[in-house]
Amino acid sequence: MIVSMTNGTIDFLKKIQNQHSDKQVQLMQGDNSTIAYYEGEEPSIFEESRDYEIVDSTGDVQNNGFVVTNNIPVSEEGRATFEDRFKNRKGNVEGMDGFQAIRILRPKQGKTYVVFTQWRDKESFDNWRNSQSFEQAHKKSGPEHKQKPSFIDGDAYIMHYRMVNPED
Repeated sequence: MIVSMTNGTIDFLKKIQNQHSDKQVQLMQGDNSTIAYYEGEEPSIFEESRDYEIVDSTGDVQNNGFVVTNNIPVSEEGRATFEDRFKNRKGNVEGMDGFQAIRILRPKQGKTYVVFTQWRDKESFDNWRNSQSFEQAHKKSGPEHKQKPSFIDGDAYIMHYRMVNPED
C-alpha cells in the first residue's frame, strides 16, 4: 500500500480530485498549504508527488477531521530502529477519544518519514497531547532530553490540517 501527497491551490487540487473520482483522493488544508492525499495499491496518480510506503497503520482516513503530520528525518542506518519503535508501540493513541487513523509513512525518496494522525477535531488532538498516554509514548523524545535519538538525522517539524469535505 502506498501514500502519495502533492501540494497546490484548493481549486487545482479539487480538479485533480474530480479527474480521479474513481480513486480515494482527499484534500487537507493547513495555514500555509493545501495537500491532496491518495492512499491505495496503484502508483501515484499525481504528476509531482511525495510518495511513501505504509510501514504501519490503524483506522481509516476519513473525509473529515483534523490531521497532524510529524515529519521526521531518519538516517539510513536508523530506519529499522525507527520503524520498530512504531511497530512495537503500545497503541496508546488508538484508544484516545476522537482518534480516527494513524499512518507511519516511509519515504520512497529522501529521509523524512511522516507520522500521520487523524482526529475527529483539534480538541481531540489537544486532549491526546495533554494526556498521560501521550507523556508515556513520548517520554524519551521531549525537550527535556537534550540529545536526539541517534537515528534522527535533522530537525523534525509538525504540520496541522483540516480535511476539506468534497462537497465544500
